[in-house]
Amino acid sequence: MTSIRWAIIPGFLLGCLGVALFASLFNTSDVVQAAPEAEPAAEVQQASTLECGLPARYPESVRQWCGWIEREAANHGLDARLIAAVILQESGGSADAYSKSGAVGLMQVMPRDGIAAGFQCVNGPCFANRPPMDELFQPEFNIIYGTRMLAGLIQKHGNERDALKAYGPKDVGYYYADIVLNIYHSYQ
Repeated sequence: MTSIRWAIIPGFLLGCLGVALFASLFNTSDVVQAAPEAEPAAEVQQASTLECGLPARYPESVRQWCGWIEREAANHGLDARLIAAVILQESGGSADAYSKSGAVGLMQVMPRDGIAAGFQCVNGPCFANRPPMDELFQPEFNIIYGTRMLAGLIQKHGNERDALKAYGPKDVGYYYADIVLNIYHSYQ
């Protein structure tokens, strides 16, 4: 049994060396060229924590998205601290957050697919016009979409409390809205 193990190890090492040599024969310039396309998002995210205007009381899990939060808040005339409060309440800053009701990402937006596809409204699926889960799991896209959605609700309802009531879970009254507003006021 021991002699079999010793016979396998050199073969394994030789196989690994062969794979490495084989891989080196391929031109990897495509991979190198693809990297700069990803850099702007990484730069925004990295710079966001260094130059973040959010209060330092927000945890790093939320502050890491500061650049995108501030940009989208400014695009929609909202206070970045309100968006940060929603993110803290909804996901704690985890881009991979997925609720038992099917909400996705940093701002816990209901997608058109997954569990949410089963929710039926009077005219058909409730979230049919929403983006799919794979898009909403992308942090920048989730912040863009969630902020735009919240801004539309504020415009529709005329104030942040009523907008947050509409944004949050159904059938909880102002409970959710008051939690987010408490975070917003406490983290000044």
